[in-house]
This record gives sequence, C-alpha cells and structure tokens, in this order.
Amino acid sequence: MYDLTTDTFLQGRIRIKQFRSGYRFSIDAVLLADYVCPRSGDVVLDLGTGCGVVPLLLAHAHPAIRVYGVELQKTLADLASENVTDNRMTDRVTIIQEDMSMLARNRFGESIRTIVCNPPYRRADSGRLNPDMQRAIARHELKTSLEAVLTTARRLLDISGRLVMVYIADRAAELLAKMPVNGFEPKRIRWVHSRQHSDATLLLIEAVRGGNPGLTVLPPLFIYDGLGDYTEEVSAIFEGETPDKPSCYR
Repeated sequence: MYDLTTDTFLQGRIRIKQFRSGYRFSIDAVLLADYVCPRSGDVVLDLGTGCGVVPLLLAHAHPAIRVYGVELQKTLADLASENVTDNRMTDRVTIIQEDMSMLARNRFGESIRTIVCNPPYRRADSGRLNPDMQRAIARHELKTSLEAVLTTARRLLDISGRLVMVYIADRAAELLAKMPVNGFEPKRIRWVHSRQHSDATLLLIEAVRGGNPGLTVLPPLFIYDGLGDYTEEVSAIFEGETPDKPSCYR
C-alpha cells in the first residue's frame, strides 16, 4: 500500500493527504479550483476528484456552496473522504466512488449547477504509460475520455449549467470542436503559460450548456517569473488571497 504525505495549502488552512508514490495532484488542480466562479447556493460536482483537493479548495473559498467529488478509483476515493473529514467539511463536501459514466441526476438529490473537471490529458495510445496504475489512469484515457466527460456533463447539467475544465493546450482544438457538438458553448478561456514568451501549456475554460455564442479570452496566466519563482498571481492563488479574480463573471 502507498505511504502518505501531508501537504498544506492556503497558509495552513487546508491539509491534504496524498500518496507518496502513487497519483499526486499538480498545480493544474489548484488553478482549476481558483478559476471556478460559483454563485451562492450552487451545487458543484468535481469529476475525477482524486484525493479531493478541488472540492476542498472550492468549499473553503465559497462557504455558501455544496460540493460533490466523484472518483472511480477506490483507494483515491477513500483518501478523499478522509481528507474531507480531516478538514471538517463533511457537512458541505461529499465524496462518491463511482464511474462517471454511470452517474444519474437522482444520485445527488439536488440540481447540479456547475461541473468541474481536470481530466486525463493523454490518449490511451499516446506517449509512455506510467507503470503506476493510479498515475496511468489519471494521466491517460484508460478509464474515461474527453468525450465521456462532455457526455456526462451534458447528462447531469440543466440548460445554463456550467462546465469548467483545465486541459492541455495541444488538444485545445479538439476540445473546442467537441464542446458545441455536446451542447456546450465556450464562454471564458484563459491560456496558461509556464513563463512569459513561452507557448501555452494549459487552458482554463468555462462553457455553458445551451449557451449563446460569445467567447471572452482572458489575459494569459503565467506560472513562473523570470527568476523561476511563482508569479505574484500564482502565489496569491496558493495563499487564498484572490478575492477580486479577473477571471470571474460579474
């Protein structure tokens, strides 16, 4: 069985256990949680929640929402539930161990307003497969796919419901082509770069089910400055000090 480590976020206000040698979340998940703009009273669903980092960050940042995290792998789902309990958020965060393709609307007992997802970026036949199965499933489309994420989101969201994702930049064209086919209109997009003058590596995107055409391209997000340190914006995200996020709709 995997050994555990404990990491702290938001100046120690959130503590998250992770498997030392199994799947570990990356900065992608933290950027995704910061990009989400739920309204008071919203119910949010995180598909592929891993150790539960996105639901915990969302629940902390938005006290008036409820969050469900769905995870296929039992070891990760059990760890996510443990993290929720350790952070005293069982009243607002619920972890479900399930294949997203099997989810039905009545599973939650309330209307889901926003779905968030940090899906596997690589096709099953693309690149080297990690020998650790936890990591392989998280990084390659072995158990789910972009199409499955979009199909699940369409099934669970009402018209005007929001889908928020972080995705790899070199599959952006595929994502933007498949969203409208599945009933989603991209509304906000932000490119993520490692440094200034480097190509984008990721994109953050929000789409609306049944939305009208109209896409806002936000200023790019740079992760590192010229010295190799986190930029001021990324540092503020890790510290939980971004109350006036430029990415949020008003």
